[in-house]
Amino acid sequence: MTNGHIAAAERDLWPALRRHTQARIGLGRAGSGLPTRHRLELQAAHAAARDAVHSPFRPDLVAEALRGEPTVRVRSAAPDRPTYLQRPDLGRRLDATDRAHLPVGEWDVVFVVADGLSSRAVHEHGAAMVRATTALLPTVWRVAPVVLAEQARVALGDDVASAMGAEMVVVFVGERPGMSAADSLGAYLTYRPEPGVTTDASRNCLSNIRPPSGMAYEVAAGKLAGLMGRARELWATGVGLKDEADAAGPRPVVAG
Repeated sequence: MTNGHIAAAERDLWPALRRHTQARIGLGRAGSGLPTRHRLELQAAHAAARDAVHSPFRPDLVAEALRGEPTVRVRSAAPDRPTYLQRPDLGRRLDATDRAHLPVGEWDVVFVVADGLSSRAVHEHGAAMVRATTALLPTVWRVAPVVLAEQARVALGDDVASAMGAEMVVVFVGERPGMSAADSLGAYLTYRPEPGVTTDASRNCLSNIRPPSGMAYEVAAGKLAGLMGRARELWATGVGLKDEADAAGPRPVVAG
């Protein structure tokens, strides 16, 4: 096969492969660099990722989208964004003043909407996931006010649940943006968390929630609600709890 035939075959192959991935593959070249169009797209994606990390969290936007649902606002022990990025440990702990003002009750679950590393993801998907998930829970479940957390890491949810007396916590958090997605939301479920003790091995995670390019709200909420029901049966999350919905069909959420 001549070089011309090989080049033609490659041109035919790349469009078919690109339909199955958002990865940048087969971009070609202009001299020793990328073609101008692809270089500009790459720079735009990098700028979007930086903006997602550094843009301020606006809890008022999430609260407005959750109108009708009680909400509480808290901050982590990180006083500002630079400190949050440099000191992950502070993002895992509640501000002492805010912790003291959290409502206490016998809650089955508390939902925490946390900015994490992409406030954009939280602004676009956080409220929708809270609503989609709570709609699938039995009415007997005692759901705490939604906590809107600023400068927060996933483990901040442990501190929130402990302070409020919640049996389990779901943290919806902005995931670290990449070059193909700056608006990806993650959901982390933890049963009976202990601040400073619970590790990631005790959590279940759903990632890449961002329709239409990622996981749809109804799919993510169905998986999450199913996991929550199973967590109550097994008294466990993390390595002790597997998502069996795809293999065995959806399971009913436990009401008791």
